[in-house]
Amino acid sequence: MAWALKLPLTDEVIESGLVQDFDASLSGIGQELGAGAYSMSDVLALPIFKQEESNLPADNENKILPFQYVLCAATSPAIKLHDETLTYLNQGQSYEIRMLDNRKIGELPEITGKMVKSIIRVVFHDRRLQYTEHQQLEGWRWNRPGDRILALDIPMSVGIIDPRANPTQLNTVEFLWDPSKRTSVFIQVHCISTEFTMRKHGGEKGVPFRIQIDTFKENESGEYTEHLHSASCQVKVFKPKGADRKQKTDREKMEKRAPQEKEKYQPSYETTILTECSPWPEVTYVNNSPSPAFNSSHNSFPNLLGTATPQDTQQWLHRNRFSPFARLFTNFSGADLLKLTREDVIQICGPADGIRLFNALKGRAVRPRLTIYVCQESQQAREQQPKHENGDAASTFYVYHAIYLEELTSTELTEKLAQLFNISPRQINQIFKQGPTGIHVLVSDEVRTFFSTLKFTNVC
Repeated sequence: MAWALKLPLTDEVIESGLVQDFDASLSGIGQELGAGAYSMSDVLALPIFKQEESNLPADNENKILPFQYVLCAATSPAIKLHDETLTYLNQGQSYEIRMLDNRKIGELPEITGKMVKSIIRVVFHDRRLQYTEHQQLEGWRWNRPGDRILALDIPMSVGIIDPRANPTQLNTVEFLWDPSKRTSVFIQVHCISTEFTMRKHGGEKGVPFRIQIDTFKENESGEYTEHLHSASCQVKVFKPKGADRKQKTDREKMEKRAPQEKEKYQPSYETTILTECSPWPEVTYVNNSPSPAFNSSHNSFPNLLGTATPQDTQQWLHRNRFSPFARLFTNFSGADLLKLTREDVIQICGPADGIRLFNALKGRAVRPRLTIYVCQESQQAREQQPKHENGDAASTFYVYHAIYLEELTSTELTEKLAQLFNISPRQINQIFKQGPTGIHVLVSDEVRTFFSTLKFTNVC
C-alpha cells in the first residue's frame, strides 16, 4: 500500500528537502537490514530502540528456571542450529518425563514441603490446526471411540499423586507431585501425526505436536491456580517402530553430508529438555473477570485497549503467546502498541509472528474459506406444509445454521454437519449437492472446488 504525504507548505524547496531527508533515512535502513532476511539484532539497532536499550531487562538465556522437565527421548540430528529441536515418538509407547526441582536456595519458599500441580497437554504446533483444534479433536474422538490422545502409564510413574485424566479432555492429564522428591511421569501418545493431515495421494507428511507442561501452586483457598512455570517441546508421533526408523534415516542423511554442511545442524541429544514458554491460554488459572485494559470479543483472545499500562501490555503479550517479544515491548503501553502499523510489526517480529501479532492487536477473526447455511427439514414438516390454490407448496419459515469451512473437504463438512445435529459422523453416508435440473451430485474432495457455488445440500 502506498502512502502520500501532503505538506501544508507551498514552498517547493522545503518540500523537496523533506523528501530527500526521508529518502535518505529509508536508504539507511535498507543498507542496515539488507535486501534479504533480517535478524532481531538488526531491528534492535534501529534508532527507535537504541534509546530504550538500557531499560531492557537482562537476557533470559542465563536465567535459572524453578523447574526443569526432561523428556527421555532423543532429538533429531537433522535440525538446523537455530531451529527448535524435534523429537520422534512411537505411538502408544511409554516415555519418561523427569520432573526436576531447579530452584536456588531460598527461592519460592512457600512451596517447600508442599505439593504442586502439573498439567501435561499434547497440542498442535501449527497455527492453522490450533484455530480448528476443537473440531480436529472431536473428529478424532468419533474415529477412535473410547481412546485417549494422551494417557498416563501409572504403574511405571514415580512420585505422582492423584493422577487424573478428564474424559472430556482427551489430550490432557494432570497430577500432584512434591518437588523435593524424585518424580518421573510416564506418558503415552496414542494419536499419530498423519491422522491430522489432509489425505491426498498417500505418503503425507505428518503434522508436528507440542508437549506442554504447566505447573501451579496452591492459593489461599487450597486450589492449585497460581501459575509457577510452563515449558514445551516439539514432537512428531509415528506408528510403532516408525520413530526409530525415522531417527535412523535422519542420522544416515547427516552422515552423508560434507563436514562444513554438518556444522549447520544440531547434534542429536539423548534427551529432550523442554524450553520455557508462555502458559497455555485456556488453563483454569486465567482470571475470568477481565482487566479494565482488556475487552472481550468474538475472538479467542481479548483485545488490547489503548488504556493498557506497560504492565497490562506485558500480561496481554504472555497470554496471547507473544512471550518471545515481551522483552522487546517492555516499555510499550497499549496505545504505543496499537499505533504500530502492519509494516512496523512485521519488521520487528518477522513475517509470520508479525502478521499474527498485528491481527491480534486489531482483533481480527480468522475468516473461513467458505460459509454455508443448512437447516433440517423433517418429513412431517413437508407433509403438513400448506399449499397454494394452484397446488404449489407455500413458503415455510425455516431456521438455518451457519457452517464455517476452512479446508473445503468432504470429511470436514461431514464432521461439522454431525456436530451441528448432534449425531455421529458415521451416521452420514453421503452428501449430495443439488445441481442443474435437480440432479444430485455426490460431494467429494474432487468437487470441493465447486463448494463456492454450494446452495442446497442433501444429507442421507
